[in-house]
Amino acid sequence: MFVRWDSLTSDAQEQRRLPGYRDAATVRRFDAPEALDMRFYEVHAKSVLNRVPEKSRMPFRWSINPYRGCSHACRYCVSPDTEILLGDGTTSAVSELTVGEAIYGTNRDGKYRRLIRTSVLAKWSTTKPAYRVVLEDGTELVASGDHRFLTDRGWKHVTGAEHGPEQRPHLTLKSKLMGVGAFVPAPVQSADYRRGYLCGLIRGRAVKTAARLRVVAIEPLGEPVDLIDITTGTGDFIANGVVSHNCFARPTHTYLDFNAGRDFEREIVVKVNAPEVLRAELARPSWKREHVALGTNTDPYQWVEKRYQLMMGIWEALRDAANPCSVLTKSPLLLRDLDLMLEIAARTSFSACLSIPTLDEKAWRETEPHTPHPKARLEAVAELNRAGIPTGVLIAPLMPGINDSPRQLEPLLEKAREAGATNINGVALHLRGEVRQVFMDWMKEARPELVERYRDLYKRGAYAPAEERERLSALVRRKGKSRAFRLTGHGAADDTPVEGEPATLQPSLF
Repeated sequence: MFVRWDSLTSDAQEQRRLPGYRDAATVRRFDAPEALDMRFYEVHAKSVLNRVPEKSRMPFRWSINPYRGCSHACRYCVSPDTEILLGDGTTSAVSELTVGEAIYGTNRDGKYRRLIRTSVLAKWSTTKPAYRVVLEDGTELVASGDHRFLTDRGWKHVTGAEHGPEQRPHLTLKSKLMGVGAFVPAPVQSADYRRGYLCGLIRGRAVKTAARLRVVAIEPLGEPVDLIDITTGTGDFIANGVVSHNCFARPTHTYLDFNAGRDFEREIVVKVNAPEVLRAELARPSWKREHVALGTNTDPYQWVEKRYQLMMGIWEALRDAANPCSVLTKSPLLLRDLDLMLEIAARTSFSACLSIPTLDEKAWRETEPHTPHPKARLEAVAELNRAGIPTGVLIAPLMPGINDSPRQLEPLLEKAREAGATNINGVALHLRGEVRQVFMDWMKEARPELVERYRDLYKRGAYAPAEERERLSALVRRKGKSRAFRLTGHGAADDTPVEGEPATLQPSLF
């Protein structure tokens, strides 16, 4: 089901200047169900090749996002009760911080790193697997495996590996963290204290301490827990006395004078010159023709692509550069560009994946009412594979009681196999942040009989219990016995794509 643009109207009267762009953006609204409460900002980008952070589990290091704005780009870090060093020298739990509040971060000054005052630019929360890091002085830090702390040998993730796709700098029992040491009760606010505090600020305090900050234990907590992330002006903050890195994903919207919450999902920036800029970037002598993945953050074939048609020029640039690439989407609109994909595949490696959560008409209309019909997506899988493009299926999200029964899954798995799917991934529903309330509100209206079941399943956070995720995984495995299938059944945080395949991200529910 595609939008007929000749029957729609758009309002392009508004102009808005976004920070970082020389020219004012043209702001459009489209009269379409898919665009309710959304605005599109047409801008001219300086660069479109995005380097994937080293902390990411993805096997590729580069992506292209012609549309900026999404509901799936967060890295969450520390426990809500983590104490943060405030700008006045006192401390507060990270859960109590407010945007704009003064705190301490750090800044490199020559060979030293010094404490400086900064402010909180954004704050949000979610639920995900976490670890407890215990230091020699008794300090405990609860953070996600992707979170980074500053050590005497540089920034290191909480978890990682020496070899393979998880290879990255990570904490070990020999690591020594940098910071001010364990916090102590705040001093009495006397005149002498204020004079000493002011002196310390003027001279600057180096991040050096005799505290015993060596790591003595790194323990997985087993179940997902509530975590909070912030972004600061310095890119770091002082958490339980050590220097902690922060997230830059959602807060990039704040650089455009948007907020990191709802605006990230409703104020969409369209890089109208993406094909031309990409062509220039791929032609640089420094570019090494690394794999580029599309659809790992925002769907490049979201419904408005039919209006802007940016992907055609992007594929042409990748074809002419013979650059390896892949795409993940929930729209058969990608068939429009099949000829270009074949031209790319003739010169280098290329693969595709379609997201198809169910064939059940009722479940589809309830959960994804404005997306292309699942059968149309399966037909796209078949057509791509017949044409010689290796294409898989992502069954996501798998929702208990909604699209997980054998009578629903088995026809989808069978049709996927008939379509020649080169791999199948199954991802269980996870309810992060604001999505949780949106989903539960919808369920009260559409499936009230399941409300208590979901409250119980997700009472501990964004992920269903391990046994429920394993049950869903087994449902996919039972039917997909062909060696051509690559099967996973856990949440996106547990899935690691193989080389050349797009990331297995849970698509938006609505």
